[in-house]
Amino acid sequence: MSERLRPRDLAFLASESPTTPMHNATLEVFDPGGSAFDYQRLVELIADRIAFVPRYRQRLRAVPARLANPVWVDDPDFDLAYHVRRSALPRPGTLDQLRELTARIVSRPLDRTRPLWEVYFVEGLEGGRVAVLSKSHQVLVDGVRTVDLGQVLLDDSPEPKSLGPDEWQAGSRPTPASLVADALTESVQDPLSVLNTVRSNVGSAVRTAEQAATVVSTVAGALSNRRPAPESPVNGVLSQQRRFVAVDTDLKAYQRIRRVHGGTVNDVILATVTGALRGWLMTRAESLGGVRRLKAMVPMSVIDDELEATSLGTQIAGHEVTLPIGEPSPVLRLHQVSYAFHGHGETGRAVGAQRLAGIAGFAPTTFHALGSRVAAQEVRRGFHLAVTNVPGPQFPLYAAGARMLQSYPVHPLLPGHALAIGVTSYDGRVFYGITADRDLVPDADVLGQCVHEALDELADSASPQRPRAPRGRSTRPPAGGGPE
Repeated sequence: MSERLRPRDLAFLASESPTTPMHNATLEVFDPGGSAFDYQRLVELIADRIAFVPRYRQRLRAVPARLANPVWVDDPDFDLAYHVRRSALPRPGTLDQLRELTARIVSRPLDRTRPLWEVYFVEGLEGGRVAVLSKSHQVLVDGVRTVDLGQVLLDDSPEPKSLGPDEWQAGSRPTPASLVADALTESVQDPLSVLNTVRSNVGSAVRTAEQAATVVSTVAGALSNRRPAPESPVNGVLSQQRRFVAVDTDLKAYQRIRRVHGGTVNDVILATVTGALRGWLMTRAESLGGVRRLKAMVPMSVIDDELEATSLGTQIAGHEVTLPIGEPSPVLRLHQVSYAFHGHGETGRAVGAQRLAGIAGFAPTTFHALGSRVAAQEVRRGFHLAVTNVPGPQFPLYAAGARMLQSYPVHPLLPGHALAIGVTSYDGRVFYGITADRDLVPDADVLGQCVHEALDELADSASPQRPRAPRGRSTRPPAGGGPE
């Protein structure tokens, strides 16, 4: 019997629309050096490692009459060349050109008739570098049965590991009759599965109706020359196109700020995001009087017996944090963010950054995928944007001998959310990937610049020439210092 799609994953499929494709992506930049890393080498590397993620050779097959949820089946026509594609930038091959290409690729939904992933090998970058852009659907990477493909492609040595021949052959293709028979057998053996199927189908119908109502409302607004007022500057009706901004910063700056003001590197990163959003909104002449706070969903790794453990030995839970964008002082913003996370750390459920960074392979790709799944599940809680920060290894990694220089997460946008921010630390750097709606956030580049400015502002507050705040203040907000 084939493995059946779980109700939660079916909900992800049902919530997908042309304006909200539900796939995660990662943009990685490599220095080939003397490795001769090219498109063909990437194809060979994926062919060698794909056995570790067998679902990447499976596709979804619907059950007739929706008697049960779809099942995962081997793709008898699996074509690696279709999934691994070749692209190139025109001269001069700048990062801005790479970001624009990334935005266009992640705007396109995946083909549901095939395994739900794609990888692009991008040539023509400045300095002889190359890039690899991978994207995988949220239902593909659940952290339990399947991790992200990017996690198994990288080695900690320029010498790639030989993993032996792959003798995979597609299993037999199930017939419609066998799919119905399996569904009926399952309903007898497990009556609860029938209830789950009914709930899934009803939920799918409700979500389809909600999407249709949204379309009707949008059309009506357009005919009357009115647009629905967003609940905040980072929310609104999404288009089908995206923007992507990549920001590269130095990990040492965050560590220095943490040593002076207390807290954790994660606190400093969230304070930097807060300062960047504040600066960006001020450049837009947005009034901060009415928008003094933004609610962020920050998925975090925890240890909890009530949650399903991932294959990485941890679980992911949503943690809602209020970002004090109305606070003008960068130090007070940091203290307030630190205090918001203080209670989470004291529960003993939080997983330390060193433990996460020590997980074999390049686990940030998988953790970002899981983080976006959690954010999607929690979307009805009414937060404004999702921010996922994942620590990675602080030593170089290689793909077929080519050294990875940069890694930027590219998160999907949730319905009505114009922004999503992912952060990955790796090899002494901290990389921000900012996904934005192309129409709602035409000035996404300015937000990227504001990340640098917010970090510089915090770094200045931690410089030896300035008076240092007491370290204990990182665990308690100053009296009267918070926004109203």
